[in-house]
Amino acid sequence: MQATERTDPRDVKRRQRAAQAAVLQPVSSRLRLASAMVAVASLCAVAPFILVVEVCRELLTASPDWTKVWTLVFVALGILGLRGLLQSGAVLWSHLIDSEHQDTLRRGLAEKLSRVPLGWFTERSSGDVKKLLRNDVDALHYLVAHARLDVVAALTAPLATFGYLLVVDWRLSLVLLVPVALYGVVLSRIMGPGHTDRMTTYEAWQTRVSETTIEFVDGIQVVRAFGQPRKGHRRYQDAVDGYGSFFRAWVTPITRLEGIGGQLLNPVVVLVLVLLAALGLVEAGAMDPVSVVPFVLLGLGVGSIVLALGYGAQALRQASTASMRLWELSQTPELVEPEGGPRPRVGVVRFESVSFGYRAGRPVLHDVDLELRPGTITALVGPSGSGKSTLARLLLRFYDVTEGRITVDGHDVRDLRATDLYRSVGFVLQDVQLVAGSVRENLLLARPGASEADLERVCRAAQIHERIVDLPRGYDSEVGQDARLSGGEAQRLSIARALLADTPVLVLDEATAFADPESEAAIQDALAALVADRTVLVIAHRLHTIVDVDQVVVLDDGHVVEHGPPAALRSAGGLFSRLWAANERALADIGDDAPTTPGPTNPEGHA
Repeated sequence: MQATERTDPRDVKRRQRAAQAAVLQPVSSRLRLASAMVAVASLCAVAPFILVVEVCRELLTASPDWTKVWTLVFVALGILGLRGLLQSGAVLWSHLIDSEHQDTLRRGLAEKLSRVPLGWFTERSSGDVKKLLRNDVDALHYLVAHARLDVVAALTAPLATFGYLLVVDWRLSLVLLVPVALYGVVLSRIMGPGHTDRMTTYEAWQTRVSETTIEFVDGIQVVRAFGQPRKGHRRYQDAVDGYGSFFRAWVTPITRLEGIGGQLLNPVVVLVLVLLAALGLVEAGAMDPVSVVPFVLLGLGVGSIVLALGYGAQALRQASTASMRLWELSQTPELVEPEGGPRPRVGVVRFESVSFGYRAGRPVLHDVDLELRPGTITALVGPSGSGKSTLARLLLRFYDVTEGRITVDGHDVRDLRATDLYRSVGFVLQDVQLVAGSVRENLLLARPGASEADLERVCRAAQIHERIVDLPRGYDSEVGQDARLSGGEAQRLSIARALLADTPVLVLDEATAFADPESEAAIQDALAALVADRTVLVIAHRLHTIVDVDQVVVLDDGHVVEHGPPAALRSAGGLFSRLWAANERALADIGDDAPTTPGPTNPEGHA
């Protein structure tokens, strides 16, 4: 896996700085005060060593002033105590700031996600959302609680130290800079051209490994059932092998360079270098022997401070990348929602000259006109990628149309509050979503004030009541704990939830696509109760389930190419006729002995 395009590192850094500033803005003033405390603490860390040098100077005189010596010692101890209080206080305060900031940030992100278009979630996996809300917020810990304090300490202490050493002996001070300068050269090689692209590729490989791991675990039952465990394992293994190869090729030369850089700033190496230069100066009579002491006491610590800052660089890069993603989420356009508005109750739906295109790429739908009326079922069919799901999701306002409008009872969906829209338009999708909680809580999402009798009524209609009462705690059983439901059972529970919502308009996305025959029969019976007397839009993948619908809308490349009753379209010789023939061949190939009209039938005979 390679980065698809070369990124300008300067542009990336500018955007990262802007993102960091935006994310840290609420806590920046308090962090500045904490940084000031660390700066004073860093000076307090240097001052005792200077006092110790003066103690040494006094002790080496012919007649030491012991009062002065003890005064210097006690002052040094007092400054060390003050330094400890300031340092620990600043670190504790920065962590409290970080804890509060993370809580505020997570609450803000949750509120933001409640306002972004639902289509934002369909473009991302649950792992992506988790990474934003948990991993990326956690990654900011170093940026908030440590980064600024570490930078202040790493600058203040060395600068104060070097300034003092320059006063003592400027020549030996310059010698002390040699290993630091060489380390800078090594670091520039590590962070050289292409580093940003390699970091992008590294994150892409991590994402791929994470996704294929989830795919492998989630699909292992299916691939083993069909006797092909190696096929399910191959994508995961390829991702892991590719990640390992890339990581080794990238990190091996960096590790060597880091080893060299670490040795350059090793205290022993610095000590030997300083002593060699100092001995030459002392021997030549150009330096007082006592002046070597501050270089031995203070100079050796410069390298360790620089290394400590380097060790935090990776955490800082992760925090910078995380802040970029969080900032981009904060810039995601929200659906504009009116303060008030009507609540449709009849269920007449019209698509009026609707066109739509995603932010990047060509338009998906072109000039679609369509009317759906109460008591009728409309099926959307077409080849993969023709725009079926997109058209249905526009009605659900997962996205807003690019051109034209969609109305329910004459009201543009953009003029309806989300609560009113979803009280009027319900949906049952292939991918059943049940929240963590009890079966009862999952049902009450549709109508919080529903009575026990209402819950039982809709669950009986959805063919799931008996299964629920067999659970250890009945309707109070926790989903995923003592309520472990099969795919078909979860689908019937979602149908019960849709029945409880009692919306006049309903969108169905092939609710039986992954059900076994027994579950499919139960789901079809449940759907029969669900669709009665409603305005129903069905996304049809298996055409034998829609033979009795009122109208079929055939999409191809975003255009409506056919429209009419299924029987008429089957004999018209167009795209629907070809799709029907392909569906019949597929059923024959797998030996499907199901009835030709297994779709749910309402009292009027609609599938």
